[in-house]
Amino acid sequence: MSDIGPARSTGSRGMAFATALGTLLLALSIAGLLAFAILAMRDAANEMDDARAVRAAEAATRSFQQKLAATVRDNAVWDDAYTAVNSEDAKDWAYENWGKTTEDYPLYDGAVVLAKDGRTISAYHKGEQFDPYQLIGPDFAAQTQKSNSATQEPVLTFVVAGDDIALLGSGSIQPYSASITDESFSVLGLFKVVSDAVVEQIASEHQLMGLRLSRLAPPRGELLSVPLLGLDGKAVAYLAWPSQKPGSAVFVQTRPYVVTAAGLLAAFLVLILMSSRKEASTLRSLADAARHQATHDGLTGLLNRRGLIEALAARAGANRGQDANLTLHLIDLDGFKAVNDAWGHAVGDELLKMVSSRLQTVHAEVVSAGRFGGDEFALLQMGASDPEGFSGEIVACLAEPFTIGGRTIEIGGSVGHASQASALDPLELMRRADMALYKAKETGRGKAYAYVPELDAERKQIATLEGQLRQALARDEIKPVFQPLVSTSTQRICGVEALARWQTETGSVAPDVFIPLAERSGMIDELGMKILASSICAAAQWGTLGLSVNISPIQLCNPNFVEGVVALLEKEKFDARRLTLEITEGVLISNPDQARRAITSLKTYGIKFALDDFGCGFASIGALRQFGFDRMKLDRSLVWGLDDSGSGSGVLSATIALATALKIPVTAEGIETERQAEALGLAGCDQLQGYLVGRPMGAEELEVLILRDRQAA
Repeated sequence: MSDIGPARSTGSRGMAFATALGTLLLALSIAGLLAFAILAMRDAANEMDDARAVRAAEAATRSFQQKLAATVRDNAVWDDAYTAVNSEDAKDWAYENWGKTTEDYPLYDGAVVLAKDGRTISAYHKGEQFDPYQLIGPDFAAQTQKSNSATQEPVLTFVVAGDDIALLGSGSIQPYSASITDESFSVLGLFKVVSDAVVEQIASEHQLMGLRLSRLAPPRGELLSVPLLGLDGKAVAYLAWPSQKPGSAVFVQTRPYVVTAAGLLAAFLVLILMSSRKEASTLRSLADAARHQATHDGLTGLLNRRGLIEALAARAGANRGQDANLTLHLIDLDGFKAVNDAWGHAVGDELLKMVSSRLQTVHAEVVSAGRFGGDEFALLQMGASDPEGFSGEIVACLAEPFTIGGRTIEIGGSVGHASQASALDPLELMRRADMALYKAKETGRGKAYAYVPELDAERKQIATLEGQLRQALARDEIKPVFQPLVSTSTQRICGVEALARWQTETGSVAPDVFIPLAERSGMIDELGMKILASSICAAAQWGTLGLSVNISPIQLCNPNFVEGVVALLEKEKFDARRLTLEITEGVLISNPDQARRAITSLKTYGIKFALDDFGCGFASIGALRQFGFDRMKLDRSLVWGLDDSGSGSGVLSATIALATALKIPVTAEGIETERQAEALGLAGCDQLQGYLVGRPMGAEELEVLILRDRQAA
């Protein structure tokens, strides 16, 4: 029995040794893993910074190109330039506008103007004349020939210009405001030398230390670089810089602390190993639940926006370098708000669940599905099927009725999709699909639209025009013009309609362009009140002549609109009975209650209301009665129908007879011929408006016309 104790002791020591050895090995393993992780983090930090630097250099190159492209476009697409370069004074004009500025101009260093036959009209570099064909060589002729077309987009390439590398942009000189049929064009070429100052500026703005311009490709591994491509797609030169390797610098500083931490970790690991196992499991479960909640929609269980972005990034990473077709489809439900309003949110939530189930099975190539909140969904397609057909199937499946609690509910869906090009960022893919969806909703319900690059140009153009509109409002550049209204019984002017006009330095902007833009951008209230105020001030000088002013449905739905109109009339001491506000039927459909309240309130002050463009939409007899309109304005399409050989005159006569039965006077728009005027007078129309009786004109011209009309009477 005396041997049992030592045996047990030996066994205990062996177990303790095994435990200690195991703990030591575990600590060493953890230390090794930590060392490996730190080294991996060091390398990853270096690689991330290199990737950032490359992206920054590429962005700097694009920005450099975009600035010159905008300069070429602004100077080449110019009415005055088109006229001048095709005149006898072309050489002098080109020097004054372009050649002289090359001496000290930040946007370009050289300017060349070529005639349609390629002959040099003007060529200046830093204020001195030069031969572009000699300085730049064959690439100059090839590029200018390529840009000699009707497109307004310039051609941009990097070229060797003597001892320098330069960015050359060229574009055909053409008018901005008129269509042309020229087969060939004069060409404007502008170039900017990639000088040391330019390189230093790029390095400073984009944090690229040691950036320099190199004619030769830097040896792989020594320097980072991005190529500057010529017309043939080959590199003309390179922007090169050394890697900063921030991960390595941090690693050297932290290495002693890492070693110490590894030793402490090994000592501490024995104490916390058992207790941490359970906590780690609990935390892992909580983290998984929190992650699921953060990346999924609580109602449908689909991915939310964050989850779909992560799925996109994962798919893109897994398929990098492979020929995988990845397309994002964004879906917006049509008519979902009406379901919520009619049946309540419980039915609406059930409908969203049914929509999510139906979308997940719409096609075999659905790899991910998401809901972004509200009534917007997303599907990720991966496969060889045509995205257009895929979107069409989405529209078709949403058009099928849903049955909830015995109710048959019909909605629809609009779809925008974008396919992922190589190395496209998930947020960019989502932005493109969202732009396509916006375009699909613009074209009507139940439509599908694919992203095309033109949407970016369109959005940029709209943003530019929106900024110009904001400036125009601040400067009072949008003015009213007035078109006379003539009585069919007396042939005298009985009123005028105010029409908004915007004249810019480059020409006029059509009302059907800037008024919808003002509505979308939230400027329509300010624009509408400015036009109303200017019109009232002008009409105050015209005795008792009636004044008609168009107002937007958005204005009428503004709770402050009534108060603003009344305050304006009181301020200008204008008789409210002379004022007629014209509205279209759209406001009666979109927000009938607010429209009725505003119309009723303003009519108590004596203001009259006219239903504009009657006959081109869905306005009904009930709407005419319900809203108490004082006048009906026939849409010009009904008037122009008189010239058709079909039933145009019958429809027009029936419409006027309807208004007569309701005791609502009628104004006919778009009168251009004596035959139209005579037919409308016989049909019972009491007012005429159109180019036959008077074009839109300024206040001074109208006053002359009013005086002449009164003298003739």
